[in-house]
Amino acid sequence: MKSSLLSALVANALSVSAGTILWDGRFNDLSSSTDLNNWSWGNQVGPYQYYIHGSSPVTSYVNLSPDYKNPADTGSVQGAKITLDNTAYWNGQNMRRTELIPQTTAAINQGKVYYHFSLMRKDTNAPATTREHQIAFFESHFTELKSGWLSGAPGISDTKLRWCVSGNTQWSTEWEANVWHNVAYEIDFSANTVGFWHSTGSDPLTQKVAPVGASTSSNGADWHVGVLELPRSGYPDTDEDYYWSGVYIESGSLTTSVAGPGSPPGGSSSSSVVPSSTSSTTKTVSSTTLSTSTTKTSTSTTTTSTTTTSKAQSTSTTSSAPATSTQPSGCTASQWSQCDGINYTGCKTCASGLTCKYLNDWYSQCL
Repeated sequence: MKSSLLSALVANALSVSAGTILWDGRFNDLSSSTDLNNWSWGNQVGPYQYYIHGSSPVTSYVNLSPDYKNPADTGSVQGAKITLDNTAYWNGQNMRRTELIPQTTAAINQGKVYYHFSLMRKDTNAPATTREHQIAFFESHFTELKSGWLSGAPGISDTKLRWCVSGNTQWSTEWEANVWHNVAYEIDFSANTVGFWHSTGSDPLTQKVAPVGASTSSNGADWHVGVLELPRSGYPDTDEDYYWSGVYIESGSLTTSVAGPGSPPGGSSSSSVVPSSTSSTTKTVSSTTLSTSTTKTSTSTTTTSTTTTSKAQSTSTTSSAPATSTQPSGCTASQWSQCDGINYTGCKTCASGLTCKYLNDWYSQCL
């Protein structure tokens, strides 16, 4: 018994290798989501920029509560519920969006850094499996999570949660209700690589995908904590809730403990005791790790097949100087597909009846 206890303590100690927090977005400094309204371009205060959302009050899109965090995340006093409803259209776009951007001047886009967050869904207001959702993404979409039917894929729906690099699936798992998925993007902006760490519930993070090459472009103000949903004809809007916990960025050593570095303000960790209705369900979640192309692929390492699709559509909220690109000969882009943007080398001619509509320097879309 003593030996087992000692082994557990040693394992736990090894799993908590705290790095240096560059930016802390764990919602500890917010009394309620209405504090997000204090931010503006002329008054850049608080941990988040809040401007990518619909026209309703902030409480329609973002709400905070201890009930919304991973119970194992004792470094947070509360989590966030981010919502898409039928008003969540930003800036005249046809995509539903609710997103927060780190408000910081720290070097979160330099050297090797780790972007942490935990994500969970419930059966109530579950994300639609019939539409593509881009989650925790960068402006250039060099890495992100995705859920739901991927635009351009065969079939009607997709129940997986995926980690993608440049639109290609590298890892996937069934996205089951009430399971906290803990994630760290291992990004080396100097080496242009990104890796993936993951666990569920209270388990420490483990590396699922070793760093792979990527165009790791970021201006330090373009990581989107939230969700963008691509439109799909014939599938009406439904309310969707996404639960977030443990959001922060660190450098140095990776913190693998889901408890996170530090403790809540005042040094108390009592907030980890939450109503039983918010406890995460302990399940064994099988996953698939793979590198995919634009064709349908089946993996023999699991009992499920993984379907991959065309390069992901992406959007952005800032801009930089466009870069020229060449178009592959004899190809056309289908509806909702990307058709231009910085570093984009795919089809730039839209199918008949469609127009390549400019959204920003990184992304234009066939509409």
